[in-house]
Amino acid sequence: MVHELKVLPQYFKPLVMGKKTFEIRKADRDFKVGDTLVLREWDGEKYTGSYVRKYITYILRNCPEYGLMDGYCILAFRNTARPTACLD
Repeated sequence: MVHELKVLPQYFKPLVMGKKTFEIRKADRDFKVGDTLVLREWDGEKYTGSYVRKYITYILRNCPEYGLMDGYCILAFRNTARPTACLD
């Protein structure tokens, strides 16, 4: 399954550089380990045209005792096998 998600510029750059290896998201989709994330840079009004593709490797859910609010999840990911970042 492929999930396309918006990412603000201040979070997008660390994703491309490989420094940010997770996303905290509302658990409003059926995210599964092995799914692909297409993280598209969003400037608040429109897409910039830049994106990066990642694979979900781990999902943390239902951990309010560690500060994760109900209805949210943390998605850990790695790069896809081939570089797939597109920067305009």
